[in-house]
Amino acid sequence: MSNDPPLRKIIHVDMDAFYASVEQRDNPELRGKPVAVGGEGPRGVLTTASYEARVFGVRSAMPSVTAARKCPDLIFVKPRFEVYRAVSQQIREIFAEYTPMVEPLSLDEAYLDVTENLKCMPIATEIALEIRAKIKAVTGLTASAGISYNKFLAKMASDLNKPDGQAVITPKNGAAFVEQLAVKKFHGVGPATAEKMHRLGIEIGADLKTKSLPFLAKHFGKSGPYFYGIARGIDERQVKPNRVRKSVGAEDTFSKDIDDLDLAVLELGPLAEKVWRYCEGKDIAARTVTVKIKYSDFTQATRSRTESIPFVDRDSILHAATGLLATVYPFKLSVRLLGITLSSLSGDESDITSEQPQFDLDL
Repeated sequence: MSNDPPLRKIIHVDMDAFYASVEQRDNPELRGKPVAVGGEGPRGVLTTASYEARVFGVRSAMPSVTAARKCPDLIFVKPRFEVYRAVSQQIREIFAEYTPMVEPLSLDEAYLDVTENLKCMPIATEIALEIRAKIKAVTGLTASAGISYNKFLAKMASDLNKPDGQAVITPKNGAAFVEQLAVKKFHGVGPATAEKMHRLGIEIGADLKTKSLPFLAKHFGKSGPYFYGIARGIDERQVKPNRVRKSVGAEDTFSKDIDDLDLAVLELGPLAEKVWRYCEGKDIAARTVTVKIKYSDFTQATRSRTESIPFVDRDSILHAATGLLATVYPFKLSVRLLGITLSSLSGDESDITSEQPQFDLDL
């Protein structure tokens, strides 16, 4: 008799164009039309776009002026995060009917380990179908799902039949699926890493598979073993229901670029207030303050300071952030965005979970 643990059954659930879909649900006049959630001004950036907008090439994180140029009939809607959070909670309650092993990644997506589940259902694809149907019945929104034996492949599978679909990648097909996949499409491989891989002759998963573990560790550091594994369809990461939050951050893009240090410091005040208010409410303490500076050419810099004891109030955070900002003054270019992030967190970690998104400020 084998003592091997049972093969894991992982579902990745991803809501379809979540913010935009909520807006279309709540406003019938938006249905069937290209909708973008985000600021409409010259400095605005989209948080998401409806599928009607995506056919024009409009995507999340795209500058609003670019999106408007691609789709002249695009309708801009300001985000309503309190509504999105409420809908997200409804979805989490549905997940909880099936398994306590839920790892939220954001308001609109999560991993579920259903290897052992509360419904005693043996087939993960049937669980995913039930969950998607219940989400539609309760919220009026559609979700897509990926089902596989590990997190990486479940995440990749959830994109295969979007929107309102699902796909499964079996253990038999996992390695072959990765071999044919372009590395730039790998979850966890950003543009910079993809470009580095391309320079090393790695275009698809099969190329990655030819590289040794020492080679990948040399060129990609701590990510090397992860890349070595996923190239073979292997991902041992567990679904972690109470993953500890690592940081709390807030940032603001200005309506007009800033060149003056005093003006920049004034903009840090509301950011320090936001992150401190959140920490105070959750009984969280932080020992590291990081300031993010994005310049007019979209290049950016960060400066950090770590103390042996936690920052005790908003003013101490602001004082540290001001000192960090001063280290890059005179600015090499005018500043379009500033951010403050607190890390090295401690406190009530039951509340410091991955389900809490970084602040998205509309200042």
